[in-house]
Amino acid sequence: MTKRSIGFWTAVALVMGNMIGSGVFLLPASLAPYGGLAFGGWLISAGGAVALALVFARLARENPAAGGIYAYSRAAFGDLAGFLVGWGYWTAVWVGCAALAIALVGYLQVFVPALARTPLLATAIEIGAVWILTLVNLRGVGSAGRVQVVTTVLKILPLLVIGIAGLLVLNPSHFAMPASVTSGSTGIFGTLMGAATLTMWALMGLETATIPADSVEAPERTIPRATVIGTVLTAAIYIVSTAGVMGVLSPDVLSHSTAPFADAARRFFGDTGALIVAAGGVISCFGALNGWILIQGQLPVAVAKDGLFPKVFGRISANGAPAFPLMAGSVLASLLIAANSSRGLVSLFTFAITLSTLSTLVPYVFCSLALMKQGRVSVASVVALLFSLFAIAGAGAEVLYYGIAFWAAGLPMYFWMKRTRMWSPGPSGPGSVL
Repeated sequence: MTKRSIGFWTAVALVMGNMIGSGVFLLPASLAPYGGLAFGGWLISAGGAVALALVFARLARENPAAGGIYAYSRAAFGDLAGFLVGWGYWTAVWVGCAALAIALVGYLQVFVPALARTPLLATAIEIGAVWILTLVNLRGVGSAGRVQVVTTVLKILPLLVIGIAGLLVLNPSHFAMPASVTSGSTGIFGTLMGAATLTMWALMGLETATIPADSVEAPERTIPRATVIGTVLTAAIYIVSTAGVMGVLSPDVLSHSTAPFADAARRFFGDTGALIVAAGGVISCFGALNGWILIQGQLPVAVAKDGLFPKVFGRISANGAPAFPLMAGSVLASLLIAANSSRGLVSLFTFAITLSTLSTLVPYVFCSLALMKQGRVSVASVVALLFSLFAIAGAGAEVLYYGIAFWAAGLPMYFWMKRTRMWSPGPSGPGSVL
């Protein structure tokens, strides 16, 4: 296996696989109260996501350095900004891995109801899933990439089948103007923003092809194309699948559904169809978990090469895998799952997502500003910046507090590294590990 083992379609699968996780399988239920205006929200968030994809494409074309968003932020704003983005994003990744493992067990409960009554068994499976995929990634980027391609194809199929089937029999009355608008309690603009806030979370992860640049074939061409194409395809799949589910299930039924795609599948294909879609949910979480564990290992390598993380984070095994950050992140994810297992599945999932959200949004702001700093102020960079700030504002105070706490926890490492002069002050990008 060569070092650069991620080709174009594997990079596209990484983008799509990391974006299509657990959330899309529940999203139609959350959007039910918005009626047809939900698609206005989709257009806003998809437009913002494509603008961000164009920003990352331009940055990757000019600086195809490993670390992606970290490398761009450090090159534009210096060591402290680079460290905060690298530390915060790595934290968001391993916390997000914990959340995906939890969601995976949630879908497994359809097949094994006893998991809902046996928290210890559920916790063991969650941690087991993290470590199975950690072992896959320890075999090298090539192995992880092959798993990503297969799981991405398998997770897309049920979304498209149910979406297209629903479009063929959709009931137009299901897309009526929402009551919040007709009653005057919320205007059209406020309702659109509420729908956009929900849909934008489903599009996060579009930047992930930029991170393992050292392992991507012809990164200056592959990363920009994969980022834009992966984002556009994912947005299209989301819109089609959401429309199909909303078209076949009435708003009242949909808003109370805990498995909207499975309920829609049951209408078309009976209980067997519902089980197939539930299996798609399991595969979706499994594939997204694999992709994020890959990023969990790759990002710290780039930060360590610049001397902002201890050198152990940058060591590569004989298989070409960053063993220490892979295992360290999985240990932390496992501890988070175990320490909070008493919360219950839904509460624990919400807790993990809350910790993860903000540290994904702030790098978007840095990267939009980095492109502007280069003198490339364009429609895409302005839209990407406004979209990112809007997403941060919509995240709420609790998410902001957690984000600040996690960033503050990393600052002692930054100042210790600076004091002991353990970094190379050169430009961001591949270099020798200190």
